[in-house]
Amino acid sequence: MTTEFDMRGKVAMVTGASSGFGVNFAKILAARGAKVVVAARRVDRLEALVAEIQAAGGEACAVAMDVTSAESVTAAFDKGEAAFGTITVISNNAGVADGKSALKADEASWDWVVDTNLKGVWMVAQEAAKRMVAAGVGGSIVNTASILGLRVSFAQSVYSASKAGVIQLTKAQALEWGRKGIRVNALCPGYFLTEMTEMLFDSPESAKFLGSSPLGRAGNMDEISAPFLLLASDAGSYLTGVAMPVDGGQCIGSM
Repeated sequence: MTTEFDMRGKVAMVTGASSGFGVNFAKILAARGAKVVVAARRVDRLEALVAEIQAAGGEACAVAMDVTSAESVTAAFDKGEAAFGTITVISNNAGVADGKSALKADEASWDWVVDTNLKGVWMVAQEAAKRMVAAGVGGSIVNTASILGLRVSFAQSVYSASKAGVIQLTKAQALEWGRKGIRVNALCPGYFLTEMTEMLFDSPESAKFLGSSPLGRAGNMDEISAPFLLLASDAGSYLTGVAMPVDGGQCIGSM
């Protein structure tokens, strides 16, 4: 992967980089030569991640970002550009979940999840694309969706709606920005052990659910690295508007 997914000369921004997929994506981008801007609200965690990347020989900087605030998004891009130049690779990864049934979900839950998962993805991608166009360069945007944007599960109606929105937004952005040299794709992870899913995986019901999938287990973080790099790097130069499941076959599991 170090040659096929070469990221030298790229400047990447990873949102939601304080935990989960964001941490992994930031590390693998830096390991393959990208200069990485890590963004999230928990700056202390970002600074620890930057120190780890730098200790391994990579280049990174931390910027505070609340993806639900246009002002915060703009300020984060300004700081990232000041450090490394125009950002041409985006890992649009910030996300939250609120596991309430469709009858118990309330307006506050809807606003929190949709503002972060959908509005936040829209604002970051749009800001990145505007700056790429202004600089006369292309790039790659990888929006993190979910297999729950492709299918549904109990107590995830709001989350599923937000991730389905991410997939359609991705396709619309890919359609409009392709002639500008900007590829936009969605990564649709299945069930991986992250900070967000840790409590879910502790239940016997989860073990039974995962056991019923074609591969019969959750994914390991390393197993999403190559799919992500394919979409983010020039190796995927003819891929745009794709919603790629990385789920151990969960989407095709027997009902």
